[in-house]
Amino acid sequence: MAVIEIKLPHHRYEVRIEPGAIASLGNWAKDAAPHKRAALISDQAVADTHATAAAQSLAQAGYDVLTHTIPSGESHKNLDTVRALYDLLVGARFERKSPVIAVGGGVVGDTVGFAASTYLRGVPFIQCPTTLLAMVDASVGGKVGVNLPQGKNLIGSFYQPNLVVADTNTLNTLPPRELKCGLAECVKHAVIRDADLFDWIEQHTAAITDQDAQTLVELVSRNVAIKAAVVVADEKEAGERAHLNFGHTFAHAIEATTGYGTGESYHHGEAVSLGMVAATSLAVEVGRCDATVLDRLKQLLDRIGLPTRADNLPPTQQLIDSMLIDKKVADGRLRLVLPDRLGEVSIVSGASHEQIARAWGTVRQA
Repeated sequence: MAVIEIKLPHHRYEVRIEPGAIASLGNWAKDAAPHKRAALISDQAVADTHATAAAQSLAQAGYDVLTHTIPSGESHKNLDTVRALYDLLVGARFERKSPVIAVGGGVVGDTVGFAASTYLRGVPFIQCPTTLLAMVDASVGGKVGVNLPQGKNLIGSFYQPNLVVADTNTLNTLPPRELKCGLAECVKHAVIRDADLFDWIEQHTAAITDQDAQTLVELVSRNVAIKAAVVVADEKEAGERAHLNFGHTFAHAIEATTGYGTGESYHHGEAVSLGMVAATSLAVEVGRCDATVLDRLKQLLDRIGLPTRADNLPPTQQLIDSMLIDKKVADGRLRLVLPDRLGEVSIVSGASHEQIARAWGTVRQA
């Protein structure tokens, strides 16, 4: 097991990473959020597997467990789903000390976390991520929220969990596409903070995709440690935490204009992959980093099986208009995270629309 402690001035919690960790969820939850009742919310993808195991662990620890399933997919990360959760909790007369537990991917964690942060002005919240994307990114750091049609994560709050339990065995049930999407966030962490991690992912790509147990624990642990360090330094994104948005302003524009993972559109990790390439291409153009950074990034993403070019993106002006609704806009100017070198990035606000348009051109399939 790897245990990473996140210590904030007002709150402390642990991220526990271990194969088979769901079996211990109930006992750990008792320490983190003791109460006689718990609500366990999952999506349809894990309702009959990981959510069932989690509910059994909670019941064995003495909880009276209310289980509920929400629809799968980014298109259901919205206020309608949150309203349904409020109705559930009110109807069950859940109290302020009753923990709400999210089991599933990042959509579940973000949506359930937002409901937990606002129901009765905040109830205990536990994350049990079952995807790589959720383990290394969405479940750690306290960002919760939902999408609007106009843009991603425009409604939300900062609300730290009481506990995160990452069972790396759940990654064995992921479709290959979802594992690759999680790796996009791992590459992002490497680019913004840890050149050695970038080297390590290059060397261990095969072991990761083959889902070697020890390799997965190390992968998740190293990435959680990076995310935790950034969050502790800047919990509410006054400065440094914005570095975690490398590639995401481009990615969110892709998602907002192509339907949030519906149909044949891009999943989040795929959009992030394209976004990182576009952002790094822009960094090269404005002279912030060497072209070798872009070359290595594209080679690693290609090796993983993530897209570096796309042939069905919306018109460039539509993408730029979407970027201008992003939360990172300040005084009408886009604030973009651009790499200076592997392991180091800066926040840049001086890029022209023409330069951003050319960055989009580098990921648009000829």
